Amino acid sequence: MKTLDGLETWHAFVKNKNHENLSDFIADDAVLYSPVVFKPIEGGFMVGMYLMAAAEIIANNKFKYVRELCDDENAFLEFKTEINGITVEGIDMIKFTKEGKLKEIKVMIRPLKAVNIVHQKMGEYLQKMNS
Repeated sequence: MKTLDGLETWHAFVKNKNHENLSDFIADDAVLYSPVVFKPIEGGFMVGMYLMAAAEIIANNKFKYVRELCDDENAFLEFKTEINGITVEGIDMIKFTKEGKLKEIKVMIRPLKAVNIVHQKMGEYLQKMNS
């Protein structure tokens, strides 16, 4: 089942933060729905940039997935982490292509303090990447 291949690749990326093959894993027309950006992030390159930032900021050494629900093309992954002493709870809702590539990801985060710290830290990280 190709979704499971995609899911294994996703878990390896989150765990190892290996950015080298990320562009091969993300579909060219991928879309990311961020909890802190109003418009969807579109295109494989831009989605990859945001995922690299999220891997560093959110998927830190306190990060862990606590629940997983999957079917043949979707994965709902509940996570928990901590950033600057603030507990962050969230869900990655991922849709894969039939070839196992990431097609769409929606990230939901709670509570409001968590959304605010993620917004701040992601903004700082992305600004550094672009300078």
